[in-house]
Amino acid sequence: MNTRKKDLAVCITFVLMFAFGFLLCTLLPKPRESASERRLLAQMPELSGETVLSGRFMSQFESHVTDTFPFRDSFRTLKALTALTLFSRKDSHGIYWADGFLAAVEYPQNEDSLSHSVDVFRFICDTYLTDGQSVYLSVIPDKNCFLAPESGHLSMDYDAFEAFFQEKADFAKYITISDLLEKGDYYKTDTHWRQEKIMDVADRLADAMGTSLSQDYRIHTHNGDFYGVYRGQSGLPLAPDSLHYLTGPAINGCSVYDWQNQRKIPVYNLTMASGRDPYEMFLSGSLSLITIENPNAETDKTLILFRDSFGSSLAPLLTSGYAKITLVDIRYIHPNFLDQFLDFEGSDVLFLYSTLVLNHSETFLK
Repeated sequence: MNTRKKDLAVCITFVLMFAFGFLLCTLLPKPRESASERRLLAQMPELSGETVLSGRFMSQFESHVTDTFPFRDSFRTLKALTALTLFSRKDSHGIYWADGFLAAVEYPQNEDSLSHSVDVFRFICDTYLTDGQSVYLSVIPDKNCFLAPESGHLSMDYDAFEAFFQEKADFAKYITISDLLEKGDYYKTDTHWRQEKIMDVADRLADAMGTSLSQDYRIHTHNGDFYGVYRGQSGLPLAPDSLHYLTGPAINGCSVYDWQNQRKIPVYNLTMASGRDPYEMFLSGSLSLITIENPNAETDKTLILFRDSFGSSLAPLLTSGYAKITLVDIRYIHPNFLDQFLDFEGSDVLFLYSTLVLNHSETFLK
């Protein structure tokens, strides 16, 4: 075949591939959301003289085409595998794979963010609590604490992280739980810890707060597969986790009220376990204000738990030690208005947050 015919064959092949791709993009239905990434996809923007002249149309159109490209998830997986294996990159879009676990690079330590979180906690204590009221603080390390030193990825100094709060948060008694945790206590494809692995953490917290817990639990396994947030973000084809949850006399007898939506909710919302984010089965996910009442508690103690999503799976394990637990998420409810919803008098107060949230405490309303 001479050069002219070769060039012609290349041109024809290119035109056919371009036409085929154009037809796929045009004729295939456009998804509205990505199940793997747990987000809505960019939709076709409005075409008007204003949007064209301002440049918004082309910018939004580019996002729409990128989000709805045919077989996008397959291409994302191919890209991630190529980057990590063929080109030996340490991470893919900030997500790395080590010893069968996925984790997000969390570095460096943000001193301003840590100081801001302490200021918010101090404001709450100074504004609403009385002298002598029991206040506790505990930091939940993320998976990097256990994975990064072995895999060679950048990570914060978690000992220094805890030391910062032990020193600066002098208004609270610090409870160390990092020594009770290891990488196997976390889901392989998700951010969070596994409820069935943190009974010792609940015991440590309860003991430090002057109460005791029942160990009468039964472990259940949800039938569906649990694909965590890191699997979707990375595009890597890891096997799913199993989602377990605990029941027992104390937990089974509890009633839960969601004040944000004015409704009763179950301790474990099994409908949400089959939804976009299965971890939201624990107390129905990210809600600003929840109360758990245990009418069968052997104590009249009450607890106000300031928490992030990690607290959703821990709180049910504390129910045997408290007649009432109020969960507050100050990422969604402003600290200035807490007295409109909470009675602090006589309650233990626990600030329980993950390093991931504390290192980005701009999410706290203040």
